[in-house]
Amino acid sequence: MTDTRQPATDLSLDEVAELSAQLRVDSIRSSTSAGSGHPTSSMSAADLLAVLVGRHLRYDWDRPEVDTNDHLIFSKGHASPLLYSVYKAVGAIADDELMSGYRRFGSRLQGHPTPILPWVDVATGSLGQGLPDAVGVALAGKYLDKLPYRVWVLCGDSEMAEGSIWEALDKASHYRLGNLVAMIDVNRLGQRGPTEFGWNLDAYARRAESFGATVISVDGHDLPAIDQALHAAGAGGDRPTVILAKTIKGKGFSEVEDQEGWHGKALPAEMAERALVELGGERNLLVRGPVPAFDRAFDRGPELRSPGAATPRPAYSLGEKVATRKAYGDALKWLGGMHPRVVAMDCEVSNSTHTDEFAHAYPDRYFEMYIAEQQLIAAAVGLSVRHYVPFASTFAAFFTRAYDFIRMAAISAADIRLVGSHAGVEIGADGPSQMGLEDLAMMRAVQGSTVLYPSDGPSTVALTKEMADRPGVSYLRTTRGGYPTLYSADDEFPIGGAKVLRSTDDDVVTLIGAGVTLHECLAAADELARENIAARVIDLYSVKPVDTQTLIAAADVTGGRIVVSEDHHPEGGLGSAVADALLASGLTPLRMKHLAVREMPGSGAAHELLDAAGISASHIAGAVRALLA
Repeated sequence: MTDTRQPATDLSLDEVAELSAQLRVDSIRSSTSAGSGHPTSSMSAADLLAVLVGRHLRYDWDRPEVDTNDHLIFSKGHASPLLYSVYKAVGAIADDELMSGYRRFGSRLQGHPTPILPWVDVATGSLGQGLPDAVGVALAGKYLDKLPYRVWVLCGDSEMAEGSIWEALDKASHYRLGNLVAMIDVNRLGQRGPTEFGWNLDAYARRAESFGATVISVDGHDLPAIDQALHAAGAGGDRPTVILAKTIKGKGFSEVEDQEGWHGKALPAEMAERALVELGGERNLLVRGPVPAFDRAFDRGPELRSPGAATPRPAYSLGEKVATRKAYGDALKWLGGMHPRVVAMDCEVSNSTHTDEFAHAYPDRYFEMYIAEQQLIAAAVGLSVRHYVPFASTFAAFFTRAYDFIRMAAISAADIRLVGSHAGVEIGADGPSQMGLEDLAMMRAVQGSTVLYPSDGPSTVALTKEMADRPGVSYLRTTRGGYPTLYSADDEFPIGGAKVLRSTDDDVVTLIGAGVTLHECLAAADELARENIAARVIDLYSVKPVDTQTLIAAADVTGGRIVVSEDHHPEGGLGSAVADALLASGLTPLRMKHLAVREMPGSGAAHELLDAAGISASHIAGAVRALLA
């Protein structure tokens, strides 16, 4: 093996040319061996990556945890053969792993990159997400870490049709992220044929410049030109840089260069052999480009600290009416005083979500994403890469717009905390466009997620604190209106638990609610008590994971008679969580009434809408009578 390891100097352009050829060869070899992959999409960008890795990317490949390392994100995640070939070239993985592991069951070299690899920051493959995630990393670098690392992103020209790309450039310009460089591989061909603008670099340039980026257009196969562009882009400044590189898909093998029909197809073995001959055969270069000028020990900073006198825990009197969205704002501000790595973001509704309390107290740790929900989630993911503790909030309904980003956050193993306010018909006169009625279902469906739904001030404060150290994607649902305080500041709310607010040995039915419907369940229990019907009331504040044991115990006492009321569509919310848990436990008999928002709501007062939806106290009591009958 030829060792051109140069920890303190750049590779020569002649060596870079050899590296480019090796990256193309290995992209073909690995995908042909696997029988699938995207070799032609990798070959078009090989020169860009060879110059970047050999001469500009400041990265200690032996210590990917070093804080001062640059970041490399493949927004064009399907070009994984190229990325993994880079990892082989720098000695991070062996040729045997590349050839026998790529796209195989149980291998870490998956079809699209994920952070199971220590050199991968975020999972990509759903196009239009790598650059938005990179904005979060760059925000951390400039404003929080205050370190000189750069964030380099390889984008494909097809994903330039995604609105999230332009949200990212808009926010990168707004926050003057000169540490962010987007390299656009303009190879003209998408999956089914030519892209929208083909090789019209001027069209891309006009758009990127209008979003405030510095634009550099180059021949993506001219190594000196690429080198100059990367040098200029890496110099920093106060504007993000977009490098538009005109490339040829399948570059290096004349039989497939600029040919339609080869996207996402491995070369057959006989074609691969011809390609390797044309490219000059296999190489085994071991290359190392520049490393960071200085190290900083990997340090996540202090963890959650005990509150001081300056940050008293929010407290509410029993019976005091408090909106849980307001309690969340109080809790976030309190948490910010204890936890220096907590950061917050919002989508221009912080005076409604009450994130503005944190923004006023800690303006250096608050980032406004305006009306850009996809970028909201992506920024949270990027900040989590740098080990911050992001809380991202907006109206519950608007998280639906960013669901693919939430799904991909789970694949990235990102630790992010989402808070959705103004949920359900309870919001009142604004009408159905503002009513989050799907949020519990979509958040429960996210792999490994946590879904929480407090009903008063103390439970909101406790659950917000629980979320701070919770891994994965967690979601807190808050309500618009104020409701009586049920708990004290001393009550604990462990994730996966539930609270039994009413119970006797004579209970004949279990009432289950959360948030606003918990208060309706309590009112229904009072109504039923006047008829000598004893009802157990459970606050299912942890929707996922759910407290199965408390549900089983209640069902055992009440003969399997359960009424669930929720301010949500019937699919996927509280009722589904309860039914799933009890059916999985094998409980029999189970006689359950499920009250949910089954018709399209309109405008009105909260109490009118709750009653019209059939989830108010009177309907809950009626469901109990029907069960008993």
